[in-house]
Amino acid sequence: MNTKFNVILLSITMTLICISFSYSQDSINAKSKKDMKSEKSIKNRFAFFSYRGTHAVDMAAGSAIANGDYPDSEFELYFRVGYKLHVTSHLNVNFTYNKYNIEFKDVYNEGFMSFDLNLEFLLSPYTKFSPFLYAGGGYNASNSFISTATKAQGGFGFEYIFAEQRVGIKLFGEYNYMFTDELEGLIGGEADDTFVRIGLGLNIYFGGNKKKEALRKKLKTVINSNLILPDNKTQSLFLQDQK
Repeated sequence: MNTKFNVILLSITMTLICISFSYSQDSINAKSKKDMKSEKSIKNRFAFFSYRGTHAVDMAAGSAIANGDYPDSEFELYFRVGYKLHVTSHLNVNFTYNKYNIEFKDVYNEGFMSFDLNLEFLLSPYTKFSPFLYAGGGYNASNSFISTATKAQGGFGFEYIFAEQRVGIKLFGEYNYMFTDELEGLIGGEADDTFVRIGLGLNIYFGGNKKKEALRKKLKTVINSNLILPDNKTQSLFLQDQK
């Protein structure tokens, strides 16, 4: 009887030990996954501030061409200047002033401007090269504000950071939909007017140095404590920042 009781007691004890060990392992694994996620976030944000910044000046020049009621539309000059504010590494809000001409051969050539507000999404903000997408709305006006209208726009492009001073060169295309059929002064058909703008420009980044310094200290702590082995790109950025 005493032997049987000892066997039961031993079985219960071993079961409790196994349950406790399993729970401890789950807790360790959960903590490890959380630490890895946190470490990856620190590395990514450090890479972002090494290439880009919280703010940016946006400049570009290119061509614009309309799809209106006249035939034979032609490419005309276009330029823009604006400001970007990064809300997150991936997402920024930007405002641009755009100046462009619309031309139809031998019939029409008029200057316009637009004030556009966009949300822009960078697909790869932690690397030098990143595609991007954006969309928003705008207020369009002819020279001297003789005629005005609202519009919507969307575009995509590519950015490459080519200087340590956080300067990016970009190429983009943009589709604009006017909520009017009177862009060129002629109403014909049922469709509203549209136009396309294509540009080559620069993003000049600034700001975020305090955040970068805080991330640098966190990254240094992580590296020194051997919690992670940084990849070559992050290690290179870290060593450059240390100089």
